[in-house]
Amino acid sequence: MPTGIIINTLSVFLGGIIGALCGSIFSDKLKEGLTMLFGLCAMCMGIMSVVLMKNMPAVILSAVLGLIIGNAAGISKAFDKAGAFLGRFMPSKGGEASSRDLITIALVLFCFGSTGIYGAMCSGFAGDHSILISKSVLDLFTAMIFASAAGYAISAVCVPQFAFLMICFGISRFILPFATDIMIADFKACGGLIMIATGLKMMKIREFPIPDMIPAIFIVMPLSALYTNVISPLLLG
Repeated sequence: MPTGIIINTLSVFLGGIIGALCGSIFSDKLKEGLTMLFGLCAMCMGIMSVVLMKNMPAVILSAVLGLIIGNAAGISKAFDKAGAFLGRFMPSKGGEASSRDLITIALVLFCFGSTGIYGAMCSGFAGDHSILISKSVLDLFTAMIFASAAGYAISAVCVPQFAFLMICFGISRFILPFATDIMIADFKACGGLIMIATGLKMMKIREFPIPDMIPAIFIVMPLSALYTNVISPLLLG
């Protein structure tokens, strides 16, 4: 049973509802401060994942190819349209552009973070729900702050989140048996790069095309295996 996924998606749904209902009790200064803090937390989580990297060339190549693929596929534009759709049909508290940006970040953060994907796979393969349950605590409060600015649309992010994590849950039994510790470490590191970029965007330090970076997490494992088993031995002699 996908217990961890259910808990994680419920945390986003409840956080979105609570934030939209009670967001008025938060001052604008507090909202801005908490958003900056969560951006910092996202960066810290990303850094902790990046230091696990085993094959830097494979991770960097994955990030580059992922961005190229994502840009060619127009993923960022699709996320912007999804954010605009949710913001149009659900009450919004902030300006249209601001709400759309927050919804886009929420889609990436809650649905496509490497912690969520890996947690869903561990949940499906080994029945270990601890990763997703731990993630739920941060997601609850993050959703509250986002919803206090963007409205009820944040709670609706739980729908694509549940669908995507369930896909990861279902295919995990086919992937993880073939994944080595090195491949998993590089997978986490690649996801860490996206988390750092997300944190920088949340803190308004630097804009990144975060949705366009998502394909990287799907190609990093094969490239890590290729580098470990083929390229590295050739380079070593």
